[in-house]
Amino acid sequence: MGAWIGTGAGPAASYLAARRSFRRRDAGPHWEQAASLGAQDHSVNKTEAAGPGRASLDGGRRRVPRWLVWGCGVVLVLLLIAGVAVAYVVHNAEPILRRKVIATLEQRFHSRVDLDALHISLWRGIRVEGDGLRIFSFGEKESAAAGNQAPMLSVRDFRFRAGLMELFEPTMRVREVDVEGMQLHIPPKPERAPLLPKQTPDESGKKLSIVVGRVVCSDITLTIETDKPGKLPLVFLIRDVTLHDAGPGKAFPFEATLVNAKPVGDIHARGQIGPWQGDDPRETPVDGSYSFTHADLGTIKGISGTLSSTGKFSGTLGEIGVTGTTATPNFALDVSGHPMDLETQFDATVDGLTGDTLLHRVHATLGHTVLEVKGMVVRAAGPYGAEAAGRAFGGSPSSAPGHIIEIAVTSDHARIEDLLWLAVKTEPPLMRGPMTLQAKLRIPPGHVSVTEKMQVEGTFTIHDASFSNPRWQETVDKLSERASGNPEQANAQQAKPVASDMSGAFSLAGGALHVSKLNYRMPGATVDLAGKYGLDGKTFDFDGTVRTKATMSQMLTGWKSILAMPFDPLLKKDGAGVQVPIKIDGTRSDPKIGLDLGKLGSQIVSGHKQPQPQNAPKP
Repeated sequence: MGAWIGTGAGPAASYLAARRSFRRRDAGPHWEQAASLGAQDHSVNKTEAAGPGRASLDGGRRRVPRWLVWGCGVVLVLLLIAGVAVAYVVHNAEPILRRKVIATLEQRFHSRVDLDALHISLWRGIRVEGDGLRIFSFGEKESAAAGNQAPMLSVRDFRFRAGLMELFEPTMRVREVDVEGMQLHIPPKPERAPLLPKQTPDESGKKLSIVVGRVVCSDITLTIETDKPGKLPLVFLIRDVTLHDAGPGKAFPFEATLVNAKPVGDIHARGQIGPWQGDDPRETPVDGSYSFTHADLGTIKGISGTLSSTGKFSGTLGEIGVTGTTATPNFALDVSGHPMDLETQFDATVDGLTGDTLLHRVHATLGHTVLEVKGMVVRAAGPYGAEAAGRAFGGSPSSAPGHIIEIAVTSDHARIEDLLWLAVKTEPPLMRGPMTLQAKLRIPPGHVSVTEKMQVEGTFTIHDASFSNPRWQETVDKLSERASGNPEQANAQQAKPVASDMSGAFSLAGGALHVSKLNYRMPGATVDLAGKYGLDGKTFDFDGTVRTKATMSQMLTGWKSILAMPFDPLLKKDGAGVQVPIKIDGTRSDPKIGLDLGKLGSQIVSGHKQPQPQNAPKP
């Protein structure tokens, strides 16, 4: 057992050893030689099976190859050299690049340029970040450096990438520059030099130190100052602008998102602008297309709706021609709260530096009404605003900030129910029928509701009209039968529904419709009225005169007709069978139409002839 443990062999190994012993005695010397060779082979096989670790233990510890030691040393030295080189490049590249940025901007703007900080990191090329960039003027380097004036252009931070080798080239090419927090202040023209003046022949021969392929700007505030007393500067908020291949003396593509204050929404525009006209920026060419979606009209007090618009523009910054369309599926005035579908096609001219807009032609569709519109939307304190205030209703220039809207409206294809539904709270609209319309509308600046400050003057004609209120229409039907000399049919069962014609002149102010002249015609009678109608439907107050074809006795039946015969001569006037004063008052829920008995009594007693409008139509 001890032999088995010591040799690591078991009973089977012992049995084999015994058999070899017997064979050795039989084989003699030759067996010993073979056994020696077999032992050597067995030893080699054991060594190979044990693997490298076992071989090293049997043969002693081996040394690390010299080539490996040298290789590691070379790698460490190269890494050290590379680290020193990177530190040197970064340390020296920042001032080199900072000088290039300042030199490029000074050469282009002819101005003192400050740059608070500029940092470089080497990751996938060169990444450059800067902050506190200020350009003090455009074209007046000496005067700007001499004073402590605020910069015309300031940038909160910017960044761009470039190749490592491009840093040391005479002209560094940058694919894209990202700019955030830009503020641009444009002083009045007498206080500044031309913006981006043309380069002199000597300057045009010089190459810029940095050439940029694309500039992406975000969070921009553009302020255009004025030197006129009482006028506020123009402020434009621009969400982002992308300029492609921007450079002097050429047009370049752009993409921009502008923040529109009223109505609130984003205007997305793309096109091209330039070459920049430094002497007069208004003459800088521009063209492209725009979209204005989901604009909330509720930010304009007095109206509501969601407006979308698309179109194209071309011209110069001072006179941009714009054509496009708008769609407002839920347009409404606060006085009525009735949403309507409003669509327009327009042709206008816009001053890109002031926002003043001249509407040459607007084709509008409101429900089933087609309107042709022209006019202007201009600053109240601007030259167009003063001119508009002088023309409109004897007005005067307004000192309130904001815009004046002045438009002229004509229509040969209007519906009275559409206009009443938009402007009057009454449901359903008081009257239905086709109409023609001519009107002038003016909305001055101010913080009150649009319907309260809106001023309208115009004339209209309505054909084949009928009243939506059954009680009103029934009264008109009965009156028409009596006025035609058919009193027996003047009842709800036999009176035929009649259509009416109407024409007049009106004005709208203070939330009330004032009618200075209203001529209403129906079969057998004409009515001349004047009065006012509240847009809230709570006020209805008209008075006037009715002229009928039939006499008083002819409009009555039975004993009433006999009693009325003596009054026929008193009520006949200017060829009319009857001429009597009437009054219409009440509310939308309780309208009242009847004779003005006070005036009628005075007319009969005194026999005084009531004044009539000239050229009064015969009934």
